[in-house]
Parts: sequence; structure tokens; C-alpha cells
Amino acid sequence: MKKLMTLILAGIMAMSIAGCGGTEGTVDENGTAEVTSTESDWEYVSDKGEMVIGMTLFAPMNYKEGDELVGFETEFAEAVCEKIGITPTFQEIDWNSKEIELDSKNIDCIWNGMTITPELQENMSVTMPYMTNKQVMITKAENAGKYAESVDGASVVAENGSAGNELITTDEFFANANCTPVDSQAKALMDVEAGTSDIAVVDYVLSIGSIGEGTEYDDLVVIESREFGEEQYGAAFRKGSDITEKVNAAMQELAADGTLNEIAAKYKLDKMLIVE
Repeated sequence: MKKLMTLILAGIMAMSIAGCGGTEGTVDENGTAEVTSTESDWEYVSDKGEMVIGMTLFAPMNYKEGDELVGFETEFAEAVCEKIGITPTFQEIDWNSKEIELDSKNIDCIWNGMTITPELQENMSVTMPYMTNKQVMITKAENAGKYAESVDGASVVAENGSAGNELITTDEFFANANCTPVDSQAKALMDVEAGTSDIAVVDYVLSIGSIGEGTEYDDLVVIESREFGEEQYGAAFRKGSDITEKVNAAMQELAADGTLNEIAAKYKLDKMLIVE
């Protein structure tokens, strides 16, 4: 009888929800009412005439050359937006607040070397993965041997809200290090260069062309002896967004016609692509 009453009440709740504009209700096998949005995210974005893309500045993904925004993610997003017939607008955000920015509609998309995690997939609509990545430790060349086997006592920085910050706060390898979140991956590199931190944990893609000979960080190196697990990049939209499917299709078209590989090769990232 109790279960029957639960199902009846849940059914009434679901009917009530369905009667409200913009939402619909369903009932799971346990009699729990679930709410999902019926608003079309695509209609919302296309009515505006633009898709606001949240990002942070870090090479080679999104960065400035003079006043011009360039980078792999910049060109990739622009190519996808052209395919689906929408104008991209890039907006710099606090990476640690990316989900809040998305849900509040300050931005419509997160597209900036975002590592796909189960938590993000639970809270957002995430595209197919398009590129591999990993976290790496960067330090001054003179200290590479010192921190190859242990970082105990070292000062370690990573971008707040990033996969790097998740790593340094959960991996036992960093248990006895002094770990601090910073505003951006670029700031993490600056801290190591300035000597205020010993190690920066950042995306591998950031190290490509950003450190070593011929760069402004010519005395910084990747600690090659320590490897962490492979990651995958994706872009994200609001939970239940109907834009994701359109973007996935555009990504596959750009991969098939060679455009994506051409963009990636320009930034030395072509070997990391995984879109087919």
C-alpha cells in the first residue's frame, strides 16, 4: 500500500511538473519524480545569434597575438560554429567557476582544453572526446633530477578547478608537498619561473612550444620520469543541451575533410587528435 501511494503521489507530481511551461516530468522505477528541461538550448543560442564560449588564456589553446585571439581551440571552435551557422564570441572566465557561468547563462559553452571527468559528464552535456592530454610536472632544468622521484617538501602549484589541481590534491605522490591552487596555468608557470614555486602541474599541451629553448621560459622543463594517466578533452554545454549533437556532427565533418588535422598541425597537436 505504501509503495502504491508513493507511485500515485509521484504520478501527480510528474503531471504537475509537465503542466508547467518549459519542463516535463518522468517517474523512475522507484516512484521518484524527475525533472528535465524541454527548452531548446539551440533555439536560445540561435535567437541571440551568437554562442558565448567560456575560456581561459593559455597557449596553444586560446591565447593572444597582439590583440588577436588565436590558438587551436579558438580556430577549432570557429570552424565548428561556421559549420552549424552560429557566431562564436569568446569570453574569459574564472576556470574554477565554469559550471556556474554555464548554468547562469553568462556563457553557452566551455571550450578550452577541458578534461572530461565523470563529474562533468554528470552535470553538463559533454561532446565526444577529440584530443588526448595528460598532466605533467614542470620545473627549472636545474631541479629536474631533484624532483624526479619525490616532491616531498616542494611547493607545487596548479590552476584552481583544473585536472592538475585535482591531481595534486588526490594523488599520494603529492601527499607531502606544499600544494597551492593559483588563478591559471599561465600563473603556475610564472610562479616557477620566478622561483616562488618549485613545480607547476599543468596540461601537457601547455608545455608544447611554451617552455624550453626559444621560448620565454627557456629554463623550464618537463620532468619526464614521472607520468600520470591519460586524459581526454571535450567541450561542454548545459545539461540536456541539444547543441551538443550538432557540435559532435560538425567535429566529425571537420575531421573527415582534413580541416581539424590542419588546425591541429599548425599548433603541433595533430598527433593527439582522436576524432574519427
